Parts: sequence; structure tokens; C-alpha cells
Amino acid sequence: MNIAVLFILSFFVVSVAIGIWAKKGKEMNLEQWSVGGRGMGTLLIFLLSAGEMYTTFTFLGASGSAYRDGGSIFSIVTYGCLATVISYFVFPAIWRYAKQHKLVSQSDFFVKKYQSPYLGVLVAVIGIVACTCYLVLQFKGLGYIVTATSYGVISSKAAIWVGALGVTIFVMISGIHGSALTSILKDILILGIVVFLGVYFPIHYYGGIHPMFDAINQAKPNFPILPEQGMSVSWYISTVILSSIGFYMWPHGFSPVFAASSEKALRKNAALMPIYQLILLFAFFVGFAAILQTPGLEGSAADLILLKFSKQAFDPWFVGLIGGAGVLAALVPSSLLLMTISTLFAKNIYQVFSPAATDNQIAKLVKYLVPFISLAAIYLTFKGGNSLFSIAIIAYNFITQLAPAFFASLMKKNFVTKQGAFAGIIIGGVLVSFMDLGNIKIAELFPHLPQAIKDLNDGIIALFINIIVLLIVSLVTKKAASTHQKAEVLETI
Repeated sequence: MNIAVLFILSFFVVSVAIGIWAKKGKEMNLEQWSVGGRGMGTLLIFLLSAGEMYTTFTFLGASGSAYRDGGSIFSIVTYGCLATVISYFVFPAIWRYAKQHKLVSQSDFFVKKYQSPYLGVLVAVIGIVACTCYLVLQFKGLGYIVTATSYGVISSKAAIWVGALGVTIFVMISGIHGSALTSILKDILILGIVVFLGVYFPIHYYGGIHPMFDAINQAKPNFPILPEQGMSVSWYISTVILSSIGFYMWPHGFSPVFAASSEKALRKNAALMPIYQLILLFAFFVGFAAILQTPGLEGSAADLILLKFSKQAFDPWFVGLIGGAGVLAALVPSSLLLMTISTLFAKNIYQVFSPAATDNQIAKLVKYLVPFISLAAIYLTFKGGNSLFSIAIIAYNFITQLAPAFFASLMKKNFVTKQGAFAGIIIGGVLVSFMDLGNIKIAELFPHLPQAIKDLNDGIIALFINIIVLLIVSLVTKKAASTHQKAEVLETI
């Protein structure tokens, strides 16, 4: 056993132990297990939010996309900062409503706002599909990280199986408490390692960040800026708009909000998160630094650039430290995703069709579902392809289709009906699936359109049509309901 493997295994064991220990002294009913009894302060909410945001993508996809795609990667920092501004105003409203009505899932929020359990089923299904995509991304990243940093001693399949087993155990036992405590260790490691690598590589190989970009621009002119076609300015703007709207539409993003002890904790979190976004820049710098030093990687192979570059530069013990941090970067968000998927399935799908099920039975079912969800995600991980960035974009496009109905529900006088919300979400989801999974682009369907329109993110087109359908159906159903009410009044007269 080399020292890198020892580091990786040590961090894995410690993280699972912390996750299990987090249960100590707590009675794990559904509210405690899923939203921590609604008693978490600013620090834990911040760590949970960062835990879901800074994942294996921070280690792999961010640097890999910078290496492969250049300036388009800066869209992530832009939409992340805008999303936290939105959260400053939106999260307190969600928290107040959730506390008043004892909500524990995103789907619960839609059910209560629109008085429709079947809309809740639709939202739960979309949430489960999107979260499963993101869980697959975490497992796939875990396999990459462990295999690379263990120098091939631990296979990708073995890493995924063992990692999934560990996270399943502590999620079943401790729920969100395990995720929160494990986040502390994870964030300390990721902050330290990513910042160090992002500073070290540009200085070591180029003499600084500015000289690095000068060298890249000489070798590959205009690579660090947006191209005229493809991931162009219109793609960048549409992606930033879409992703900033959808950033907190993820079902597992609602868990920290529901778990907060106060509105003040959520506002403080929103003020701090843009600073944390800057950490991603250092991951980008690693990818940019590798362009001239480790050329030739294409497609999904570019996702491994941080690990490949680090193995060239550092001793095995430090590579093992990177591997340990990468394991934590996969386990923490995976725990939140597993918890969210199981809650949505048990509470917002199973209970709707089995209304006789008691709260105690649902609480047990939520925990028992976790290992089955892990197995399904493992299967999909071994079957899948695509780069990490591609998977993330597809999942974002899909989950963002919930946004119009969600934001409308926050209005004092919501003009959107449950039928309108249902129709908009269905149409948007179908269009995104059709375009992304079928790899159908606007440029192919309408080749004579201006380039700026052809480069728009597919998800923004689906979102626009979603809104139109939502408005039309809401107006029609409102008018029909009003006519029906008038007819009933006349009959009584």
C-alpha cells in the first residue's frame, strides 16, 4: 500500500465516522433527519450550502472545462454570484412558509402553494431525475479521483462501491446532521488545496497568473475569451440567466433553507456565498496552467487534468491528500442528494397514492429507500458517458423548468393556477429532454437564424416556452373557473 492510498482511506473512514457520530443525542424523526429540527445556525447553513455547491465538479469539471473550453467556464462564477443575490430575498420567504406549514421537501412547498398533491408528484419526479443525474456525477467523479490519486491501486468501480456504501450508512443513521458535520472537514480541505494549487501552478510554470494568460494567448490566440460561435456571448448570457434562476431550484438546495434557525441566518449565508464563489477561480487557474504543460487531452479525459497535473508535480503523500479531499467533495453532496431523493419518493409520491400511510411509516420508508437509490445511481454511473460539465448543464436545464411556477408562487396574489404550473413544467421538461438527450441544437433545426440566437442555451428556449404555456393555461383555467362560479351563483338564485 502506497502512502497516497493510506491518506485516501483515512479520510474516507474519518468522514463516515463523523457522519455516524452526528446522530449522537438526537431522536431521528423525519423532521430531525431531513431538516435538522429547523435549528441550524449561520455556520452550519453556510457549510451545507457550500457542501452541495462545491463537489467533485470543483475538483474535476471546473479545471477540466477551463482546460478544454477556455473563457466559457467563467459563466459558473457569474451565475453563482447572481444566484446568491436572488437567495437573499427568496430564502427568508421560503423559510417562513416552510416553518409555518411544517414542510420538509421542495415538493411539499409546491403542494401547499398550489393545493395540488399531483403537482407535488410531478415536481418530485423532476427533482428525482435531476438529483439522480447529479448523484451520478458525484459517483463518477469519486471513481476518477480515487483511481488517479491512488496510482491505480484502487479501481474506479471499487471506489464507487465503497464510497456509496459509506455515504449510505451515515445518511440512514444521521440524515442532514451527518452531512453538516462532514462538511466542516471537507470545506477546510478543499479551500486549502484548491487555493494552493491555483496559486502554485501559475507561479511555478509561468511566473504568475498574468504571464500564464499571456503565454496561453500567444500559443492559442483568444482561447481564454469567448468564441464568436458556439459558447459565444449569447450562449454565455443565456446560460448565466438560466443557471442563476435555476441555481436554487435543486430539491437538495431547499434542505439547508428548511433547516435554518432563522431568516437572519439565511441572509448572512447569502452575503457570504459570493466570496466562496471565488474559490472556483483557483480551480480554473489549474486548468489554464495545464494547457501548455500537459497538452492533448480531449473530451471527458480533460476532466482528469487537475489530478494528472498534480501527479506530475507532487509527491505521493500530497497526491493522497488531494484524493482524500476529493472523496469528501463527493460524499457530502451525495449524502444530501440521497436524502432528498428518498424524501421526495416516500413523502411526495408514495404517500400521495397511499394516503393511509402514517408519518412513522413514511419516516422509516425514507431511510430504507436510501440503499436502493444508491444502487440505482451506481448502475447509471457505470452505464453513463459524457463529461462532467455536460452532465451538470443537462441537469441544470431540466431542474430550472420549475422556476416560473416557483417564483409566481411567492407573489402576494399568484395569478398562476395549478393547471398552468403543471402544463408549463411538463412542456419545459419535455423540450429540454428532447434537445439535450437527443443532442438536437437550435442551429440544426433553424440554420438560417442569426448566430446569436443559434448559440442560445437550449434550456433558455425551453424556459421561455414554459412561461408562455404557463400564462396561457392559467388565463384559460382562471376564466373557466370564474365562469363556473358565476353559473353556480345563478343556479342558487
